[in-house]
Amino acid sequence: MTIDSAVGTGTVTTGTLWDLLSDRARTSRERTMLIDEHGRRETFGSVVDAVERVAAGLLAQGISAGSTVSWQLPTRIDTVVLSMALARLGAVQNPIIPIYRGREVGAMVDQCASEWLITLERFRGFDHRAMAEEVRENARGPLELMVITDGLPDGDPATLPAPPTDGDAARWIYTTSGTTSAPKGVCHSDGTLMAGGLGLADALGATAEDVSTILFPYAHIGGPDMMVAGLVTGMALVIMEVFEPVAAVELMRGNSVTVTGGSTPHYSLLLAEQRKQPGTALIPTLRALAGGGAPMPESLFRDVLHEMGIPVLHAYGMTECPMITAARPADATELLATTSGRPVLGCEVQIRSEDDEVLPVGVAGRVWLRGSMLFKHYLDDGDIVRPFDEDGWLFTGDLGRLQVDGHLVLVGREKDLIIRKGESISPIEIEVVLSQHPAIADVAVIGLADDVRGERICAVVQLHPDALPLELSDLREHCHESGISPAKYPEQIEFVSEMPRTPTMKIRKQNLRASLAGSSAAEKPRPAAVV
Repeated sequence: MTIDSAVGTGTVTTGTLWDLLSDRARTSRERTMLIDEHGRRETFGSVVDAVERVAAGLLAQGISAGSTVSWQLPTRIDTVVLSMALARLGAVQNPIIPIYRGREVGAMVDQCASEWLITLERFRGFDHRAMAEEVRENARGPLELMVITDGLPDGDPATLPAPPTDGDAARWIYTTSGTTSAPKGVCHSDGTLMAGGLGLADALGATAEDVSTILFPYAHIGGPDMMVAGLVTGMALVIMEVFEPVAAVELMRGNSVTVTGGSTPHYSLLLAEQRKQPGTALIPTLRALAGGGAPMPESLFRDVLHEMGIPVLHAYGMTECPMITAARPADATELLATTSGRPVLGCEVQIRSEDDEVLPVGVAGRVWLRGSMLFKHYLDDGDIVRPFDEDGWLFTGDLGRLQVDGHLVLVGREKDLIIRKGESISPIEIEVVLSQHPAIADVAVIGLADDVRGERICAVVQLHPDALPLELSDLREHCHESGISPAKYPEQIEFVSEMPRTPTMKIRKQNLRASLAGSSAAEKPRPAAVV
């Protein structure tokens, strides 16, 4: 493991995540690494010891270097330990967010050709064991099931083989929706994840004296991003299974958190808590909100700055490249409010025309990127797909322009994905489900701007001529019966007599978005918890 002495100018050049963790434990063994909402605290040293014991326990059960393991677990200290134990063994791991249900989990297991699925008995009232057993029955290949009940597997570290040494090997498979309903595997290495976390730490200006948070699913690409930032700097991380604002504020106050966030919904919910006590600092030690994953309205930034007295350091990233651009604490207010920051350490951004010509500063076009945090390849139905040009650049699917000072302004998206609470959702998957409703003749699912969610899911419906009227609740119940995740249920319904179409009969979704921009959701609850 090699990191230049100054984070602000350093790059991760060699090594693995295990190297990074064990090196940090050697230099900061007694410093706090993780704190949870149940009062549990672990040091860097105690985490390393636990990781080795769990790795030995997993090895005894048959998981070793090269084993492919899907895991679906909430944000807990044990989840971090399990994930790092898999990294210590050199296993290939596929983290799955807990809100996903059988349809999605089965697709991910099949896409990754997983040999193991690790889950828990129940979480938030849902029977994960029963779902996992159903996934195992329907899996394309043999699938072993491990249900965590009374703690993680334990073993003798003396039985462990030497740790992996190749930080460039693709041993992480994150799944993301494409423009079709089937998820693709986004394959990362320890090296790409470490580069992303180093870029985050550098952008935040984080030090060992900071205390940050993971208040979102650790299975999200942002999980290792923040974890690496903690390992690089030596700062402690406060984690929480489910972001509930009142409890989160109390937890952060009690642990003197200095940086928190996650995405637009987190900013909005914390601002709502601030408004309950105007003029009094919500979390006195807090110096900034930080995050990404969804658009941030300028008005939200200005409200947070005015009412909470701290800036939002918003960033731009994607599963394929967790850190692309980010705001910095020293940026001028106008840049923080109106841009997505500038490229992070180790990342390059270009703006190109449709003809692939590099465009000058200030001209909008397609956003391309390359860098050490860029993923290795896609896994698509068993095939390895490398969507890079000959010089290693990737087209993000987004549209934007670069300013003279290097800051990026995003102006649109070519991709037809919905970014809801930081998660990429395929509208086609939802359309397939809704099209099976007997009253629906045609349907288009689009994302509409939303201050809380980033984007909300809107179903534009054309009914059969003789169909009875539909309510939003009818669509949501239909989705529930289909087995897709509640995060994909429509949050707004609009009716049209006929869909706008291109000459080739494709639905003009851009027309629908334009006509519905600024409309209110038929049902727009402000949740007590971000899921």
